[in-house]
Amino acid sequence: MALVRALVKERPVVIFSKSSCCMCYTIKTLISSFGANPTVYEVDEHPQGKQIEKELRGLGCKPSVPAVFIGEELIGGANEIMSLHLKGQLVQLLLNANAIWL
Repeated sequence: MALVRALVKERPVVIFSKSSCCMCYTIKTLISSFGANPTVYEVDEHPQGKQIEKELRGLGCKPSVPAVFIGEELIGGANEIMSLHLKGQLVQLLLNANAIWL
């Protein structure tokens, strides 16, 4: 888990993605639509992508992408992010992590 933890350290929003994944694209677009500028790692293009995927699965991400970290905390994948958005809680998480400002 050390590689994933190092990549999310001190970043307000990190998204692990695959360049060909439509759900990854949707989640990146949703989070960016609030004014956040997430750090995105495309695991299929990253030199340590296989290790990142292994660590994400070890953290309970199934499928491994998209995996969203807000404030260094694993929030989850597409289902969790969409659920938070529909409940009106995603913006507050982004605000708390200083990823967006009003």
